[in-house]
Amino acid sequence: MSIRAKTHGLLLAAATMGALGAQTPGVSFERDVKPVLEARCLKCHGVKMQLGKLDLRTRESAVAGGAHGPALVPGDAQASRLYRHVAGLEKPLMPMGGKLAASEVAVLRDWLAQGAPWSGALAEVEARKEPEPEDRTIAPEARQWWSFRPLRRQEPPKNGDAQWDAHPVDAFLFAKWREQGLRHAPEADRGTLVRRAYLDLTGLPPPPEQVREFLADRAPDAWERLIDRLLATPQYGERWGRHWLDVARYADSNGYEHDFDRPNAWRYRDYVIEAFNRDTPYDVLLREQIAGDEMEPASNARLIATGFLRNYAKVGFREKDNPQFRFDYLDDMIATLGRGVLGLTVQCARCHDHKFDPIPQRDYYALQASLWGYVEVDHPLAPKPEADAYAAAMAAVEAKLKPLREELQMLEAPYARQVREKKYRAWPKHIQEAVFTPEEKRTPGQVLLANQIIRTTGASPSEMEPLMTPADLAARRALAARIAVLDKQRPAPIPVAMGITDGDYRFTPDGAGDEPAPGKGVQREAVEGAFLCDGTRPYEAPPSYFLHHGDMDSRGRPMRPGFVQVATYSEMPVEMPPPHHRTSGRRTALANWLVARDNPLTARVMVNRIWHHHFGRGIVATLDNFGKTGEPPTHPELLDWLSRRFLDDGWSMKRMHKLLMSSRAYRLASGFSDPENEQRDAANLFGWRFRAQRLEAEVVRDAILAVAGSLNPAMGGPPVFPPLPEETLKSMDKGIWRRQPDGPETWRRSVYVYRKRGLPFPFFEVFDLPDQNITCGRRNVSTVPTQALTLLHNEFVIAQAGRLAARVMAEAGPSPEAQLERAYWLALGRPPEAGERAAGLSFLASQPLAGLTHVLLNLNEFVYLR
Repeated sequence: MSIRAKTHGLLLAAATMGALGAQTPGVSFERDVKPVLEARCLKCHGVKMQLGKLDLRTRESAVAGGAHGPALVPGDAQASRLYRHVAGLEKPLMPMGGKLAASEVAVLRDWLAQGAPWSGALAEVEARKEPEPEDRTIAPEARQWWSFRPLRRQEPPKNGDAQWDAHPVDAFLFAKWREQGLRHAPEADRGTLVRRAYLDLTGLPPPPEQVREFLADRAPDAWERLIDRLLATPQYGERWGRHWLDVARYADSNGYEHDFDRPNAWRYRDYVIEAFNRDTPYDVLLREQIAGDEMEPASNARLIATGFLRNYAKVGFREKDNPQFRFDYLDDMIATLGRGVLGLTVQCARCHDHKFDPIPQRDYYALQASLWGYVEVDHPLAPKPEADAYAAAMAAVEAKLKPLREELQMLEAPYARQVREKKYRAWPKHIQEAVFTPEEKRTPGQVLLANQIIRTTGASPSEMEPLMTPADLAARRALAARIAVLDKQRPAPIPVAMGITDGDYRFTPDGAGDEPAPGKGVQREAVEGAFLCDGTRPYEAPPSYFLHHGDMDSRGRPMRPGFVQVATYSEMPVEMPPPHHRTSGRRTALANWLVARDNPLTARVMVNRIWHHHFGRGIVATLDNFGKTGEPPTHPELLDWLSRRFLDDGWSMKRMHKLLMSSRAYRLASGFSDPENEQRDAANLFGWRFRAQRLEAEVVRDAILAVAGSLNPAMGGPPVFPPLPEETLKSMDKGIWRRQPDGPETWRRSVYVYRKRGLPFPFFEVFDLPDQNITCGRRNVSTVPTQALTLLHNEFVIAQAGRLAARVMAEAGPSPEAQLERAYWLALGRPPEAGERAAGLSFLASQPLAGLTHVLLNLNEFVYLR
């Protein structure tokens, strides 16, 4: 910081302290204090709500305080939370609607110092007439933003150029080039195009024989037949399913501190791949993922699909222990649906109306009400008689285990306490103070700290047994032996899918789970505090409330389910109970609204996402933000035309792929340069040349395996665990990473590599693996030294370069000329050019073939789609 900046900061601080430091003569509660409290504080701490359980209407309630302790300490302003928050000494700065004037802060300080005299009760000042937050609607003009308007029917422009008017996509782009004075690139050579198509649609480089076959096929429809063939391969689903898994924030572990394994998460990953390969219409894909358990006819695939909503990162504890977690998981669902499906940051309206887009807080809690009844379940995938028998056998074993576990817990309790207390005393003093302070006397900071330490500090049998008396030790071992015998009586597991359904999950103010309301036909407990309905009586969704400022302790009115108003153009039901009566049908209604033909966002967002992956940049660059802080579309008419076409084609993604890839614009060269174009559109926003794209992390690894002849094509099933460096494994103390040898079992496509939130696979992370905890629309693309160093020194890359060399030698024989030719065809899909041939033969005269193949894997051409 400069001396001038420091001086300015000191002067500013002195001026502020001077304003607050001056004594306010003769502070009167009625004249000076009461108007400030009534006008600025009672809106959030009065009759309508008490944020943080704090009621400021009377002196008694203010002194008693709320969830964070007393608000007033008469005679001591510095110890009074009211003063500390309005003065900015503690966060958040209060009041939320804008800070008090320095003179008002000084009045409150001096009043508190005088003992906080108070007369009577406060009454809220009649504010200007505004709708309550629960009732707030949007103005009609809010829909004037481009993405909120209905899809327009556009006709492709007529440019008077037969070649560029023949294809609708080309007609729109050509019109924009002409308008901007841009000259388009020539068409790329056919060898480049076949490699582009393979990498784009399958994520794998083309085999040399397929390249030669395409080069020899001079029929007019050769390109379209190539596209059809690639779309029909199972590798298409592995490639494009991976794009959707980014949106769905898919992972195989919970994340957070414990990073527990999710042993059945992979079924959702396989569902996505299969859905893309079947060309499941996008509207059906959304319905199945949001409400598959409510759809008829029921199917395992639809139950598995509900894993989409359950893919959130999760703290490894019961929601009953901390109800805040449930609100955070719901927020993640809303953020994923908002950004991933609607292209809106709806989650920004959790605590207040959206600051930029017309999304009132009401809309957020209407969406939350649509999802509120969810509970986590493991859906049985076995036939019902088998699943029922399994559940009965498990219940019988659990019934026998329960009293034994309770007895064991009581026996161990004093010894576990000793072990934990010893561990607590190894922490620094401030942590010990937080843990050993009685719960009701902890400060908010101590509550967070103590909860973290207490949750994560356990006591193992090996730590407790040395402390036990001989009698207790014998009793403990006898109980443990009986429990072990019963554990072995559990039936063999049946296949299950990680998903959700509706249940009854309520919270009392102290955070304990309520029993479900009587008469609902409760069938079984799904998770702690949550119960499922058996359908003997219609399911009733538990109440969901508007939360003022997003505070779960500041409930407003119960909320009806609903949708984002700015994207709603027709009345639609908010509940559609299914025939089985076990769920509310709110999620079905939500899915139907998302895919309604008059929803202006869903089709636009998906079409733009597909365009981005083909052309390297979306028509809207901000794939998950179509709001006012996002980028505007470069070709709005084209986006609307494509979105209409998407709907008319039955939401078919494969038809959209073919439509885009059959355009001349897709076949433009990437290496073209034009000085005038560079002046007018240096960023190539208008697509006058093809945008070269660095391959994603998974495609880089898959391409290496493919050209080396190592790739195991097996599809689906549990994830694989490629070897990790020993030091990396030693640094991992939570979750799992199984040790599998480097070989065919782990040489499968990267979509099947275990997705560990707490430890991203290092090779992927180097090449910009996105944050696996949140939805991701567009991956970051960096160019950093560690990427080159990884390709040069990574053991996997070196080993595969050796396997590529062995493959070349086996297929080309001992001739260096033939080896060089075959190596280029395998790695790059083309023969070496004259200069490359001379350099390559010179290299092979003194260096091993594996050195040459390693160089080829390090070329930009290998890791870029051009």
